[in-house]
Amino acid sequence: MERLVLDTDVVSRFVQGRLPEELTGALRGKILLIAFVTVGELYKGAYQAGWGRRRLDALEAWLHLYTILPYDEEVARVWGEVSARGARSGRSVAPNDAWIAACCLAAEYPLMTLNHRHFESIEGITLAP
Repeated sequence: MERLVLDTDVVSRFVQGRLPEELTGALRGKILLIAFVTVGELYKGAYQAGWGRRRLDALEAWLHLYTILPYDEEVARVWGEVSARGARSGRSVAPNDAWIAACCLAAEYPLMTLNHRHFESIEGITLAP
């Protein structure tokens, strides 16, 4: 079964039931994965919005349904490479986007994002439609 990493923007809309139908359809039959940094971004958004315990519990229950791609030495190495290439080329990649890309590249999984421009300059990454 094909694996697919979901960018934070896709996860946010998916959880809220606001992901466009064509993208929701593209998720069917796939093993959905989330990068560790996306988990942090989701918690940041929840805490900034002042979520209570019930909403945080719901987020945590939802997160337990999916595999979280962890940080490891290979992901760190790839992050360094992605970040350095971006800086050298004049097309810097935001640190969290570089972490998400590094998770995808290290594991050789495609990424579904609504922000293609954030990732299209990253060599080797596969962006799902």
